[in-house]
Amino acid sequence: MLPEIELIGDVDVIALSPLLRGMVLSLSYANTQGGIGLTATGAMNRKFVHWAAVHFEWPDYTSDELYTMNKVLNESDMPPLWVVRDMTRHLKLLRRKKDVLLPTKRGREFLARPQAFFDLVATDYLYSYVHDAETEKEVRERLRWWRMFLNLLNIKARSGCSLNEVLKILYPSVAHLSNAEIKVEAWSLKSELRYGVIRRLCWLGLLYEARAGLTLFEDGSFHKTPLWATCLQLESDTQSDIGVH
Repeated sequence: MLPEIELIGDVDVIALSPLLRGMVLSLSYANTQGGIGLTATGAMNRKFVHWAAVHFEWPDYTSDELYTMNKVLNESDMPPLWVVRDMTRHLKLLRRKKDVLLPTKRGREFLARPQAFFDLVATDYLYSYVHDAETEKEVRERLRWWRMFLNLLNIKARSGCSLNEVLKILYPSVAHLSNAEIKVEAWSLKSELRYGVIRRLCWLGLLYEARAGLTLFEDGSFHKTPLWATCLQLESDTQSDIGVH
C-alpha cells in the first residue's frame, strides 16, 4: 500500500513546492495574458519559456543557469516546464484553442485554491508520472518500493544525507565503494535513485538539496522541508537513525 499524501498542516505550499508554484504561475499567465502562445509544432513559445525561466525560481533551472547553456530558450531547453505542462494537461487545467493554451473551468478553480489540489498533484506526480527518460514499466515497478524509500529518507534527511549515503543503505553490495568508485561501478543505481526518487521529492517540494559552496559536479546534502511533515505520516516518524552496515 502506498503512503498516503494528505496536506494537513498550515504551510506555504506555493513557496515550498516548485511543481505547484510552476503550475500556478503558468495558469495565472494563461489567465491574464490571453493564453500561453504555442509554436507551429505545438510547443510553448519562447516568450512564455523566457517568462517561466525568470519567474519559476526552480532550483538548478534559474534563468541565469539556463542561459549559460543556451542563447535562446525553447520549451525543450527547460525540463521542469515539460512536467508542469504534462500535469496541467493531465489534470485538465489547460486546454488548447488554436495556437494558445487557455485555462479550463477547473483550471480557474485551481488558481483560486491551489492548496486544495496539492494532494492530487503530489500523488499523481510522485507515484504515476513518467519522466522523459523513464518508461511506464519502470514507474510501475518502483511502486512497491516507495514506502521503503520514504521511511528511509524520513530518518536520514532529518539532519541531511547524501545520495551516496542513501544508496549504500539501499544496496549493501556497494557499501564498501568509495564515492569515486560509485560513479563508475554503481552509476546506473545512483542515477535511478537520483532521478526516479530524489528529484521527484525535490521538485514536489518535500526535499531540498543544500549546495552552497559546491561545484556543478559535486553532490549536495538532502534535507526535508516543512512540507514533508505536513503531508506524510510514516511508520518511521519515531524511529532512530539508520546506519550503513
